[in-house]
Amino acid sequence: MSLNDTPSSERIHIGFFGRRNAGKSSVVNAVTGQELSVVSDVKGTTTDPVTKAMELLPLGPVVIIDTPGFDDEGMLGELRVRKTKQILNRTDLAVLIVDGTAGLTDTEQQLISIFREKNIPFLTVYNKSDIAEKRVCQDNEFEVSALTGENIYELKERIAALAKLPSQEKRIIGDMLSKGDMTVLVTPIDASAPKGRMILPQVQTLRDILDADAMAVFTKEHQLAETLNSLSAPPKLVITDSQAFAMVSKIVPESVPLTSFSILMARYKGFLETAVKGAAAIKKLNDGDTVLISEGCTHHRQCGDIGSVKLPALLKKTTGKELNIELSSGREFPEDLSKYSLVIHCGGCMLNEREMTYRRMSAEDQNVPFTNYGIALALMNGILKRSLSIFPDLAGEIA
Repeated sequence: MSLNDTPSSERIHIGFFGRRNAGKSSVVNAVTGQELSVVSDVKGTTTDPVTKAMELLPLGPVVIIDTPGFDDEGMLGELRVRKTKQILNRTDLAVLIVDGTAGLTDTEQQLISIFREKNIPFLTVYNKSDIAEKRVCQDNEFEVSALTGENIYELKERIAALAKLPSQEKRIIGDMLSKGDMTVLVTPIDASAPKGRMILPQVQTLRDILDADAMAVFTKEHQLAETLNSLSAPPKLVITDSQAFAMVSKIVPESVPLTSFSILMARYKGFLETAVKGAAAIKKLNDGDTVLISEGCTHHRQCGDIGSVKLPALLKKTTGKELNIELSSGREFPEDLSKYSLVIHCGGCMLNEREMTYRRMSAEDQNVPFTNYGIALALMNGILKRSLSIFPDLAGEIA
């Protein structure tokens, strides 16, 4: 996979924040070497977050986010500030742009407080060094001029140094496989699957298997029995799309471990244990309870859609209760979760780990159980224990 092919969810997200007319967009353009954002002397030119996946040397593949002014005014201004706060939930590194001729104001101090509250590494960058008085910079402070390019190269180096990747490489499944192990990947092709392509978790799982020098066979659910019979020995593991759990679990022998792409994504995104604990709430739902079903992507919902159709129907069948179902998708995720008895989230393949962590922690802070599609479907199909058998440390968490 080339740098240009790296999914946005796997890139470091770098957000540029500050007041209107501090020069955020000018600095973004200088750092990226592209006319990424419209630049104007008129305050509030950037009205919505501008996002660009690109390669930023010497760091590598990143997502650059230019945000509206945090001091924006009026009703529309309030909406833009709200959008900026949402951006912070997926920001791995924040760059605070300050008008060097004015210095820090209450707006910048408020942003710094939010950075610290959310544990986001940040740099404070004083723009307009070509006309501002020289200042003594503290740690993680920097002077630049977007107009002349002064210290822009050094700023990029500082960003790269601060935005370090995790020291321990995350794995989806490869660390649990040995050289030569055979895996079978069951990938139903339904109406929501992108034409001519595999969905992202399937591609990422395959790559991780190959990186472990293991082997993989792809098959559709209706050809699974034939596929298994064609193998000279039982596979080490079968991984299925969660929607096919019911059918696949009847075909795969009990002696062969079985799990799903969604469950593996929960592990990869760091919330598998939370999802297993949260699934227990399904059995405790009562009439009138409200369940939030949330997806990280914004695909067009079709007949038989898992989030809006299949999951609600299975919840009603499993619980026998009259439930209120609410949906969210894309970057929209409610800040106030107090009215929900349960949040069921997708695998989160389109969201970076920081945003998934924010969503999980929002639920935990408000005492709302949080699980995901794969765990919920495994529980409601009566195979949760089996689908988690490859994770012995979770044995005590299975309801």
